[in-house]
Amino acid sequence: MRHITILGAGLTGPLLALYFARRGYRVDVYEGRPDFRIHGFVGGRSINLALSDRGIRGLAEARVDEVVMRDAIAMKGRMIHHVDGETDLQPYSRSGRHINSISRGGLNITLVNAAEEHEDVHFHFDHTCTGVDLERRVVRFRRGGEKGEEVEREVDLLFGADGANSALRQAMEQEVDDFSARTDWLSHGYKELEIPPGPNGAFLLEKNALHIWPRHDFMMIALPNPDATFTCTLFAAMEGENGFDSIKDDADVLSFFRSHFPDALPLMPTLLQDWRDNPTSRLGTLYCEPWYVGDWACLIGDAAHAIVPFYGQGMNACFEDCRVLNEVLDDSGDADWGDVFREFYHRRKPNADAIAELAVMNFLEMRSKVVDEKFLRKKVIDAWLANHFPDRWAPLYEMVTFSHLPYADALAQSRRQDALLEEIGYDRVEEAMEMGEEKVKELLFDPDTQR
Repeated sequence: MRHITILGAGLTGPLLALYFARRGYRVDVYEGRPDFRIHGFVGGRSINLALSDRGIRGLAEARVDEVVMRDAIAMKGRMIHHVDGETDLQPYSRSGRHINSISRGGLNITLVNAAEEHEDVHFHFDHTCTGVDLERRVVRFRRGGEKGEEVEREVDLLFGADGANSALRQAMEQEVDDFSARTDWLSHGYKELEIPPGPNGAFLLEKNALHIWPRHDFMMIALPNPDATFTCTLFAAMEGENGFDSIKDDADVLSFFRSHFPDALPLMPTLLQDWRDNPTSRLGTLYCEPWYVGDWACLIGDAAHAIVPFYGQGMNACFEDCRVLNEVLDDSGDADWGDVFREFYHRRKPNADAIAELAVMNFLEMRSKVVDEKFLRKKVIDAWLANHFPDRWAPLYEMVTFSHLPYADALAQSRRQDALLEEIGYDRVEEAMEMGEEKVKELLFDPDTQR
């Protein structure tokens, strides 16, 4: 049985280790950070994550879903906060299905602990990968901080689960002739803030919702935590009007929030401190191909396809990677890893590209379209059609979030549906809806209907 080396003990690496351990492999996972179960997540990201059906299925097939879901908070819809303080809830699903707010740090610890229960899984913290020699199949590490000793490890099978700045991917860029990679940066970045608990540990906003303050060119979101805090994230342009570069001091911060988020400002007593302490970070989408080197090295998760966070599918897509790789091994066996890597890549690459496109599209939806009359009108039509013709029609969000339909297929089906609605016209569809199912069926689904 071949030996697995995984770079990165973020979210993807430990789950991948779990899958391999269940298949009987010996696994070593290397992570540059000190053991965060002891030292915490100093300097790391703590943005909450939206866990939905794809991610849960990935966890379930590794038999770790139940322990993860204990700390999850159901979010039933988007709570839209208007400038005048009014709010309205837009449910995620016509059938009451929900997504789940979950702590990145808590989830990371849970996955590492679960993987480490297997005697053949070993984590090596404080091992910063300083390079991968693809010709010699050797990985170099600096152990114990910036002045630590340099060590080398020969590898048999290597997986780069080390995120958007993957050391394996960087080596592939330098040494593999037919490999290509690029990052498409958004003009927007983000800054993390917080809403603390109220008196007696009360939630100051609706607990079971993802809160959005859409302001067209920028927005703020807030996700609930079990301790009654809300992790808030402001997304704005890096430069220009209402951009991060225009907010220069405490007075600018307060003025900005009074103007655009007046209902949130009284709930954020640490706003100024959070603004000073938390970095402003950029947002980008990573594209690369192919994801593998021969029959011994492969990228997975964000190392292969990091995306912007606006569809809440980044983590879910990474967990789906692990499940699909395991599925490929079930289908083909593990005798020829070159074939395994090729099949995994061909199954996942079109879907990674599709969710990357959807995530950028959803940024526009969240910051602007959720208060757009045509968008809201289309949501009503989508929901009606899905209720009456569930085998023929599904809203895009539900296909992505509450099904296991490949992302690329969901995007293609949504485009066909949108084109049909545009061709017929919203007015005619709404008139048919008032007349009942048979009229709508004749208008939309009868191939003999003349449009």
